[in-house]
Amino acid sequence: MRPALTFFALCLLTPGSFAQSPPAAPVEVIYDNPEHFRDASLDSNGYERGADAYVMDELRNYLQTLGKRYLPAGQTLRIDIRDIDLAGRYEPWHPQAYTVRFMRDITWPSIDLHYVLSQQGQPLSQADAHLSDKLYLQRPGRRATSDRLYAEKAMLEEWFRKQFAVAQHTSS
Repeated sequence: MRPALTFFALCLLTPGSFAQSPPAAPVEVIYDNPEHFRDASLDSNGYERGADAYVMDELRNYLQTLGKRYLPAGQTLRIDIRDIDLAGRYEPWHPQAYTVRFMRDITWPSIDLHYVLSQQGQPLSQADAHLSDKLYLQRPGRRATSDRLYAEKAMLEEWFRKQFAVAQHTSS
């Protein structure tokens, strides 16, 4: 009996000794027909529809980070992204036509999506949303970042915070 107790004690002290499933991410992101998205590729010439893996992975990871930051414990969010139009455009008449996205007042980012917010498997709310940021060029800190999806991430963070952040109650 003693060897069994010793083995059990060692298992408790050894990290990762029992197979534990990682906690489910609070945000699940699904891309509906990304091959038909208006402009979701940083590597195309701007005339092809579709999304590239880099854009989809970056936005998925960012939305999951926002979920960890803003969703209360026990809530999950499913986001079905239906269309993406990235900020800026390629302008074929420039020398670096397909390596630089030119940011203009008329080329703001937009994302169409549907979301379902649930708690313990029960839907709390769901809706279609059209996100756009016509003032993306005036956002503070825009020039200080090298993130190629800065405008889209800032727009998503503002929407996420307004839509899902738990209100902080102050006692009087």
